[in-house]
Amino acid sequence: MKEFDFIPKGVCSRRIHIVLCGSTVKEVRFTGGCAGNTQGVAALVKDMDATEAIKRLEGIKCGFKSTSCPDQLARALREAIQEI
Repeated sequence: MKEFDFIPKGVCSRRIHIVLCGSTVKEVRFTGGCAGNTQGVAALVKDMDATEAIKRLEGIKCGFKSTSCPDQLARALREAIQEI
């Protein structure tokens, strides 16, 4: 298991903590952000292959912002799988 921390940009959440086992997402914790949404996204990607999660989350926008917490999670996962 490897743990990664990511500092998101352009969103309300301040940190994303990820635990991967190989390329499988085992845990995601957001610090800050909309609690219900971030907990929901974290629950949905649990036990999912990181590449699949990236495909599903990448490019999602929050209102008029160019990014979102799910999009930032995709970016974090992309960085994390490059390190494994």
